[in-house]
Amino acid sequence: MPLHHTSALYRGLIRLGIALAKAAGHRQPKIRHGVACRSGVIRRMQSWGAGHRDPARPLLWIHAASVGEGRQAEAVLRHLRATHGGWQIAHTYFSPSAADFAAELPADFHDCLPWDRRADVDAALDALRPTALVFAKLDVWPELTTRAASRDIPVGLIGGTVSAKARRLRWPVRRLLTPAYRALSRIGAIGTDDAGRLIRLGALQERIILTGDPRYDGSLHRATAIADADPLRRYGRAGPTLVAGSTWPEDHEVLLQAFASVRSHRPDARLVIVPHEPSVDQLDGVDRAAARFGLPNPRRLSGGPPPEDLRGGLLVVDRTGVLPVFYADAAMAYVGGGFGQRGLHSVLEPAAAGVPVLVGPAWSGSPDAGELIRARAAVVIGPGFPDWLDVDSGSTLADASPLAALWLALLRHQQHARRAGQRGRSQVEAGLGAAARSARLIEELISDGQRSMMTPS
Repeated sequence: MPLHHTSALYRGLIRLGIALAKAAGHRQPKIRHGVACRSGVIRRMQSWGAGHRDPARPLLWIHAASVGEGRQAEAVLRHLRATHGGWQIAHTYFSPSAADFAAELPADFHDCLPWDRRADVDAALDALRPTALVFAKLDVWPELTTRAASRDIPVGLIGGTVSAKARRLRWPVRRLLTPAYRALSRIGAIGTDDAGRLIRLGALQERIILTGDPRYDGSLHRATAIADADPLRRYGRAGPTLVAGSTWPEDHEVLLQAFASVRSHRPDARLVIVPHEPSVDQLDGVDRAAARFGLPNPRRLSGGPPPEDLRGGLLVVDRTGVLPVFYADAAMAYVGGGFGQRGLHSVLEPAAAGVPVLVGPAWSGSPDAGELIRARAAVVIGPGFPDWLDVDSGSTLADASPLAALWLALLRHQQHARRAGQRGRSQVEAGLGAAARSARLIEELISDGQRSMMTPS
């Protein structure tokens, strides 16, 4: 298969996928928003390119699929902006839910990624004229990658990671993606296992270096940048609070059942739920679940209840981008995705805040969770207690659900909870430096691109 070309099968599947997305958008709002975002993205790129692109300055185009990948790229972009103020930066994302987060990044242009078909990709490259193209984590798009490489635009990957269970490692998906990974000229992998899986996908071993995960830098930066006077911090300071971040309906069932039990022992206990997608359906689902367990109707952040007047102790956050602020004063944190099949969300945010982390049984796809569990900074919800908690197994907690028992134990043994949080913070600090290493990789890509531009074709 040619180095810088996708297969006819891939191009056909993309055309089919676009048609199906447009049809499904009539019934599914999330898909509809994605289609709407892409309907005018080329025109917006062309408008920005014509009015703002300075050909005398290098332009870095960085793509991060969603908020999670954007968090990974954030620390790297801030490092580059501080050291290369003359560069122009364009940032794209796949999920429209990342739009608000993208607007906060230090980029000159941000928008949805165009459809990965040749005409759109060529038009985007013509409009932005990038010096280098970089993907964050995993969301490598074959048409964009190979068309950029065919123009001698260096293409790289930072924070590269591939789960052992990733579908893209299986045939035939792996075969369809091979041209894209083969076209990457510089790759920063999080660890040796990730590097091996990237090679299976087609990446060339000699182009891979181990950089670590820049999310450690980003998580600690966000934790330390929270203002002491931020008004949202009053919720955690008004009582012992479990903050449940990036949750899904299956998490809500477990959380609310446990909270009903915890309140009977600790009326001062509080629960803050921060859904991964605070849609109307998700928020209404929390209300219905609370009613099933006999809890008061949850208060929503947009309703503005004073922290001291949070009757029932249950708050649902119907905003995005504020989760780190709530973690800052939590007694403990629950990270969503550990019940069901969705996958565990980031445990680094609460660990950086120095609070003990609770995860559901489906955590094995998260290496970060494994590191925290081994460091005695996180615990898997299940029968019994971790040895570091030092709880009498014959206590009255035995009749509670596993989460309720653990929740009450952490409230009763605050010194153990604090030490667990300190161990988690130390784990995050030990992972620092990946942002700087990833930034150096991008600097090399930009240098490669500038040399390519000066070399006669």
